[in-house]
Amino acid sequence: MTHSSKTHPATEIIPASNAPQWTPARQTLFLTALASTHSVTQAARMAGMSRQSAYALRARLKGEPFDLAWHAALHVRFDALAEAALERALHGVEVPHFYKGELVHTSRRFDERLTVALLAMRERLGPPRARSNHPAFGYDPQDFGPLVDRVERGPETWDEESRLEYEEFYGDGEGEDAE
Repeated sequence: MTHSSKTHPATEIIPASNAPQWTPARQTLFLTALASTHSVTQAARMAGMSRQSAYALRARLKGEPFDLAWHAALHVRFDALAEAALERALHGVEVPHFYKGELVHTSRRFDERLTVALLAMRERLGPPRARSNHPAFGYDPQDFGPLVDRVERGPETWDEESRLEYEEFYGDGEGEDAE
């Protein structure tokens, strides 16, 4: 029995150079779509990427601006949902009462359990708080816009940002005489 090193076309691995990349523009598009749809699959599709690659990017950039913006994107819509639930808890929901097909009365029904559950979940959805001296400490889940801007324009990681600031302050060491 001989083994062929030839790969079957259906199982051929596409070289990374042919696969689309998560550019800052794609990341920004994904995050904006995630904030409006709350669907990772739909947001990834809108960015021209796969859902799996979005999760892989998030795992690779854990604690970095992209990850924080992902959390903030989920908060964008969650806050609106929490406000609606709070409104229902405070003012109730109007319930119509019919008799023989005719509206005879309305009452208000209050359900605070939903509001309590949503508000309790709200705190669990956020990322863990960073150390106070870490650059991520300056961003909250409500900072979706600044985080997306950071993903689009800033360095990909906090370490890269620190390195660039260091080089800007101290110079990169090139061109200096070693005496």
